[in-house]
Order: sequence, then structure tokens, then C-alpha cells
Amino acid sequence: MTVPRNVLWFEVLLYLSLMLDALSVAFRDRTPTAKMTESMIMMESLFAAGLLLLLVYFVRLAARQRKNWPRWVLSAALVLSAMTLVQVIGAKGLEFDSAVEIVSCALTAAGLFFSFTGDAKDWFNA
Repeated sequence: MTVPRNVLWFEVLLYLSLMLDALSVAFRDRTPTAKMTESMIMMESLFAAGLLLLLVYFVRLAARQRKNWPRWVLSAALVLSAMTLVQVIGAKGLEFDSAVEIVSCALTAAGLFFSFTGDAKDWFNA
């Protein structure tokens, strides 16, 4: 079975976004402080890795197994991510980390756009 072009773009753009998020987590500052102990930092990293793996699974479900509901979950995750990003930029201003997150959100938004348009509509409604 041939995957439609828009679904392929959806898959590629979402995987790029998740790869960027994984790199962002990998290079995050893990220096223990009074507010963040080593165990808290480890749990935060494990939670982020688990969430990334779950999102990769959702992209696979949508793109390869033609499931519709993961697209909506990914859309909701994008909305929550964008709201958090706006709050972080409002509090700290534009930093390198937030610029990477802006690119990640833009890639996700473009991928989701492709998943809801063109030849992708027939892929998910079948």
C-alpha cells in the first residue's frame, strides 16, 4: 500500500520535530540546585523521554496504521505546547531554548496541516 504524499510529509515533519525535542532534552542543563535535586532531574528526563516515545508511537499509528485519533491527540499536544511556549517567552524572553521550541512547534503545525489536507483526508477516513 502506497502512503499518500501529504501523509508522508506529516510523518517526516513530525519525526523532525520530535528529533529536535529529543536533542533539546539531551542538551538541557542537569546541574543539581537547591530546587532541583539529582533524582528530580533524572525523573524529569525519564518523563520527557517517555513522552517523546509515546508521541513517536502516535505518529506511527496515524501515518502507518491509518488511525485518526492520534492526529487529534497530537493536535491537542501542539496547542498545549504552544500555550506553554508563550508563557515561557513571556516570563524569560526569547532564548535559544525557546527558539528551538518555536521551530519544533512550527514543524509540528506544518505536519499536522498536511495530515488534514489533500490526499491525507482519504487516508484517514478509509
